[in-house]
Amino acid sequence: MQDFLFYLNLGWEHIISLDALDHQLFVLALIAVYSFSDLKKVLILVTAFTIGHSITLALSTFDIIRINSDWVEFLIPLTIVLTSLNNILIRNKKQSQNNANYYLALIFGLIHGMGFANTARVMIAKSQSIAFPLLGFNIGLELGQIAIVFGILILLFILLKLFKVNQKDWILFVSSGVFALSLKMTLERIPF
Repeated sequence: MQDFLFYLNLGWEHIISLDALDHQLFVLALIAVYSFSDLKKVLILVTAFTIGHSITLALSTFDIIRINSDWVEFLIPLTIVLTSLNNILIRNKKQSQNNANYYLALIFGLIHGMGFANTARVMIAKSQSIAFPLLGFNIGLELGQIAIVFGILILLFILLKLFKVNQKDWILFVSSGVFALSLKMTLERIPF
């Protein structure tokens, strides 16, 4: 049980820590177009991301796939750029936004999962079953994402209800800020 809690905490820290800005920006961009009334959709989105993340983390840990870490570190912020740009370009078309975000969450989760693979390979001993550590890590990751989601949705609720901020303005403001930060990260990580 102690090992499980260790990996659960590791998953939690992977998204909650100050070093996890890329993950946090991705979650922010992913859910910027939603509100509390869309809570079920939002939880499905973050779970789709976790599923994608889990798949490539497992495949990478088993050495079934291996991608140069410089490319992974470049692709992670690029996924954030694309998600925030998607929000900006189709912010007036909510239904198409919903459908696109499910695919973005799953596919981009696959890319983000490779970002932790090298660390996971080192941490999980060869003799140790990979299922238990990965389960703990991914549950921790999911719990951390849900905590971030609730924080963002509470902030949005306050802005919309108390300060009467227009939701389209929120989407444009948040997505533009995330776009700028993630574009900077992407340009700094070009692997050439």
